Amino acid sequence: MHRIEPMGLRAIYRPLLGKPLQPITSIIKETTMKFSFRSKPTRRRALQVAACALLGGPLLCGTALADWPADKPIRIVVPFAAGGATDLLGRALAVELTKSLKQSVIVENRPGAGGNLGAQAVAMSSPDGYTLLLASGSMFTVNQFIYAKPGYTLNSFSLISKVASGPMVVTVNSDLPVKSTKELIAYAKERPAKISFASAGVGSQTHMAGESLADAAGLELLHVPYKGEGPAYGDLMAGTVHLAVANINAMSPLLKGGRLRALSVTGKERSPLLPNIPTTAEDGVPGFEYMAWFALAAPAGTPKAAIDRLLTEAKAAVAEPGMKRYLTEQGMSAAIVPPEPLKVEILGEASKWKALVEKKKLSAN
Repeated sequence: MHRIEPMGLRAIYRPLLGKPLQPITSIIKETTMKFSFRSKPTRRRALQVAACALLGGPLLCGTALADWPADKPIRIVVPFAAGGATDLLGRALAVELTKSLKQSVIVENRPGAGGNLGAQAVAMSSPDGYTLLLASGSMFTVNQFIYAKPGYTLNSFSLISKVASGPMVVTVNSDLPVKSTKELIAYAKERPAKISFASAGVGSQTHMAGESLADAAGLELLHVPYKGEGPAYGDLMAGTVHLAVANINAMSPLLKGGRLRALSVTGKERSPLLPNIPTTAEDGVPGFEYMAWFALAAPAGTPKAAIDRLLTEAKAAVAEPGMKRYLTEQGMSAAIVPPEPLKVEILGEASKWKALVEKKKLSAN
């Protein structure tokens, strides 16, 4: 919160002199009724917004809207370890936003609990437009069904936009004696619960992609969760685990070393990044498709003017030649979806994942 000198306070309150003031208990009651009480960050956000309403709205809650963004860094919290798909995308996005907003946009990694720890940190931050979350899709569509207390809900955030999406890559350690997804399925069926797959954490997109593939192919795989894609794929290269269904932008640079083998991509069509690799649907699992996606969000209560500006800048950022080149090189594409349509997508996708979670009895607790 920016400091306001006494003269500024008098100027703010002068228009209120002589007018009846609404009791603070009434303000808090009206404000908190608009929020869910399913998590601590949500309750705290309700009280913060109530205090803002009492003290003069957005003028006192962070920076006046006319001054946003002020000379202050904007943080994009990436809730996974460095080196993964979310981290790589976040850093590329930060470069473009720094240029357009003319303010430093920095990435802060807060890994753990399938993205929950980073999400909680953002949900509890001041809703002033200076702390953002770059979420993987599963954080809003899966975690609430896997974690008993994820510490946040969709209502803990003001959605800004989906920004990018891309397929996954079914990848194995090169020592595994399989050269196609069909061969992998046959190999794994002969060894139930003995073939392990790595993920960025319980409930992450890489976890759910693996579970979805196992379900569609009738496999029993052993899940090994990590605190991010970076450490997961390090162990995959070392042969500690057998396979991963990985985000294409995180995996593609690692395929050049000869220690990993890409079997198929999970998109509807082959990826221009890996044109010789078949789709998973072509190679043993008819009809299978899985697309990962990533979205920007801010703490609930962030002023609409800031959300609208960030949406505009995100849309412009992914259209910049450098960012377009980056996304193409990483096998991804821009996927701008504004707050309301994005919320509808999230709710629809969540219902599908709930069914799979219940079927496979997945839990992090």
